[in-house]
Amino acid sequence: MSPRQMVRPGGRSARVQESVHAAVRALESEVGRDALTVPLIARRAGVTPSTVYRRWGDLRELLSDVAVERLRPETEPEELGSLAADLTAWTELFLDEMASPGGRAYVRDALLGDPDGGNAGQCSAYAAEQIEVVLARAAGRGEAVPDVETVVDRVVAPLMYRILFRPAGLDASYARALVAGLLDPFGR
Repeated sequence: MSPRQMVRPGGRSARVQESVHAAVRALESEVGRDALTVPLIARRAGVTPSTVYRRWGDLRELLSDVAVERLRPETEPEELGSLAADLTAWTELFLDEMASPGGRAYVRDALLGDPDGGNAGQCSAYAAEQIEVVLARAAGRGEAVPDVETVVDRVVAPLMYRILFRPAGLDASYARALVAGLLDPFGR
């Protein structure tokens, strides 16, 4: 069992996580990511370095945990009245956030410090939850909707590939084309 799996969700453990995450965010903006060390973060958070090592293992896993938290959406997707409009707006926002320099850094951090794949799975779950909201709204309006995995495969996966490996020329028109291709695969 990894240290993250043994953490209790409340009480002192939650306070430690909150203070360490806050310390990472503050120090990152003050001294830069490359200057971060576990002792520096621990000192700012008011905990011992051994607390950080016991909880996260190493700096890379801590940065991964912080990145996953930062990648968590803060609001539900916008409701614009149709599946095409709602999914397009969500996709454009997703692209904007993930393709930004900060978003790309968080994605890299989330994956680099993730030996068991749990953080990658959590990031994927965040996107799937947002997509589920969009699809449920559309279904509630009587629209035909694809399943979540189809949207992940045909919209999210190509976006993430391009964000990570081929970002040149990546823009909102590409995101709109992915959604259009999903919703009308024959171009009718």
